[in-house]
Amino acid sequence: MTAETSQTLDRGLRVLKLLADTDHGLTVTELSHKLGVNRTVVYRLLATLEQHALVRRDLGGRARVGLGVLRLGRQVHPLVREAAMPALRSLAEDIGATAHLTLVDGAEALAVAVVEPSWTDYHVAYRAGFRHPLERGAAGKAILSARQQRAEDPGYTLTHGELEAGACGAAAPLLGVTGVEGSVGVVMLAEVVPERVGTRVMDAAREVAEALR
Repeated sequence: MTAETSQTLDRGLRVLKLLADTDHGLTVTELSHKLGVNRTVVYRLLATLEQHALVRRDLGGRARVGLGVLRLGRQVHPLVREAAMPALRSLAEDIGATAHLTLVDGAEALAVAVVEPSWTDYHVAYRAGFRHPLERGAAGKAILSARQQRAEDPGYTLTHGELEAGACGAAAPLLGVTGVEGSVGVVMLAEVVPERVGTRVMDAAREVAEALR
């Protein structure tokens, strides 16, 4: 902490980050231990955050992230899209296939940024705003793979014809980006995805993750 910063605000933001990193919420005692402050301070922080709907407490008293964060998150997609565009352009031009950044939206995968190659005679049309279940398509499956293998690099995912007949997909998850769950991938018209595509997609995912940190 420096003279220009607010200790109370810092603690409140730390509470939100801690809650965002858990699926089951945290008790006042758990938050007190993690923050290194007494329970009275935690109660005050939670009460303030609850007033702004940024935190909610369930019947068991566990604190969780509140729906108010959704209002703050409405401007996240444009910022994420802007940060990802250089890596997506490079990927699309290098592979000659449509590149995309996909983020989780509930139980669906949502394409928030798409770049088509400029030099190909034909390519798969894929639009920002396209949605599909996480269980279908390379983009969603790559995200699910990362959830299941948090302790290790899940690599990349390949699919064929799951979203569009004759189209193949390759995607790699974004790793190490707090608060952002997504993947970077390409979709192409091909019988088989060339081996180098998977490696290139993983490199692009790392570039996007680095830009978002």
